[in-house]
Amino acid sequence: MKRYINIIILSALAATLCGCSDFLDTRMDVFQTMDRLETNSGNIANFAYAYYTPMRSGFDIIDGNLFASASDEAEQTASTSEVQAFNRGLISADRNPISYLYNNCYEGIRAAHFFLDFAKDGEEFLALNRDTATVYNPDGSIYATDKPRAYKRDCIDLGWRRAEARIAEAYYYGELIKMYGGVPIIDENADGGYAEQASYDEVVEHIVKLIDENKDKVVLDWRAVVEPSAENEVADVLNWNISDNVGRFDKTSALAIKARVLLYAASPRNNSEGDLKKWERAAEAANEVIQTRKAIFERGLGFGEAAYSIHPNYRMPANRDYGAYFQKNNSTSDYESIFLIRSNAGSSLEVANYPIGTRGGQSGVCPTQNLVDAYEYIGPQTANPYQNRDPRFEATIVYNGSTWNGNEIDESPNGAYSQKVAGASKTGYYLKKFLAPNLNLVEGGSQVHVWPVFRYAEVLLNYAEAMNEAYGPDADPKGYGMTAREALTEVRNSASTKLAAVTTADKAEFRKAVKNERMVELAFEDHRYWDLIRWNDAASVLNKSIRGVVVRKNNLGGYQYSYASVATRTFDADKHYYLPFTRKEITNSHGTLTQNPNYN
Repeated sequence: MKRYINIIILSALAATLCGCSDFLDTRMDVFQTMDRLETNSGNIANFAYAYYTPMRSGFDIIDGNLFASASDEAEQTASTSEVQAFNRGLISADRNPISYLYNNCYEGIRAAHFFLDFAKDGEEFLALNRDTATVYNPDGSIYATDKPRAYKRDCIDLGWRRAEARIAEAYYYGELIKMYGGVPIIDENADGGYAEQASYDEVVEHIVKLIDENKDKVVLDWRAVVEPSAENEVADVLNWNISDNVGRFDKTSALAIKARVLLYAASPRNNSEGDLKKWERAAEAANEVIQTRKAIFERGLGFGEAAYSIHPNYRMPANRDYGAYFQKNNSTSDYESIFLIRSNAGSSLEVANYPIGTRGGQSGVCPTQNLVDAYEYIGPQTANPYQNRDPRFEATIVYNGSTWNGNEIDESPNGAYSQKVAGASKTGYYLKKFLAPNLNLVEGGSQVHVWPVFRYAEVLLNYAEAMNEAYGPDADPKGYGMTAREALTEVRNSASTKLAAVTTADKAEFRKAVKNERMVELAFEDHRYWDLIRWNDAASVLNKSIRGVVVRKNNLGGYQYSYASVATRTFDADKHYYLPFTRKEITNSHGTLTQNPNYN
């Protein structure tokens, strides 16, 4: 892999930018000459957006759909789907349906390096063809001759963007080591040659360094007010509507990257010696996210709300509407959100996953009985196995007897959604989370979908796991102000205060509770597969049968349920814990990249 960056990157960026859309307008003029590129100050912003464009939402990772079917969360209806390469243990150097993510990550890293190189004299670019000492109103009259606000504001923004480039680099490396373990660290200052493959721990330290060096060079949160300072006063930043920049990295999201990376680094797969210091470090990183969010509210900077003492929104509200968070643009204005990717309005997610009994629906990613069993009861169990469940169940899964898109789901042999119909769910369940209800798939119905890359519930669960592993369920020796149990309880209470309290004082039992909570709270958000990998649980979990429900009607017209295996999975513990580098990548590395173990 080349360590240097040259002008060829321009064409790669142009191709990437043409097909991407999220919070940021990533368009740029790809026909400019190099002279114009070097003198047009607007290109600073264009290239700053470029390092965001390789980021992918989780809505179309594999088969144009969610990655959940690679885990025990779901079973893909289509037997010819690409996810079967994972399910049947067929991943190899020649067959990896998500190998494109490797290229995306390095494309993002290169784009970040290109921007930093391009904008090294950015203040001079920003000064071109403008009066840096005088600001004019649209009518030509002079505004604030003593404060060159617009230029200073652009320079401040340039500083933010430089730091964001480094944070984006950290994000991409985090994604790479999650999938591949040790990978090459690209040095933008090197002159030619190929990057040697770094170890997993070396990349972790590189990520932490990138975050620590840049976390205080960006805004606290794009939805908050910019902190007062002498420089910001000159630039009149306090009157700048920075919320237009939601979708760029800020301090909170930078810290969330670090917290996730250090949690993974402390986990059994990457911490075979069980080093408690790694868990302590992960707990500290998660706490830093929590304290940063808390500070925003305590200092009255918070999101147009009252001061922290009156309205402490950094906490998860009890009994929240879990399902509503994942609908439309709701998450963009929710305090729980940390970093999001918004897709253009469309219906591809609904087409892929609406029940086959719905016009235009293809069933797609179908929740498993394995997942259903993880949802606890909040009341007495009845003959109907779906009554009195954790409300997140109702918000996530379409089940027999529920109402979806205005219809009762009847999966009995003669029902409108019979399991005997070709293309029906193999598990007896359909996806509900993320899907817009009542969308007309055959007459152009569409809806915006927003992917939560980082949200506060995950941070709390990261904290609960790390604190338990480091200190146990109820200890807080560092004085963070929250125990593992309290963090877990906050997440559970946000779902329902009727959920039974987790009372165990045993570290191992509490670990099980955290794992189950992650499965439920983070379902279909592209965590489950990677959690199983980092916990070293994949071999035991993914070699078990995928279970589903069989629905029939009894003589009285009521439903009766039985359960059966609907699919088997194959996971080879000797190699599948890491993904293979493609054969082409190994060849092109000129011997600097070593294939992961047991891939030929």
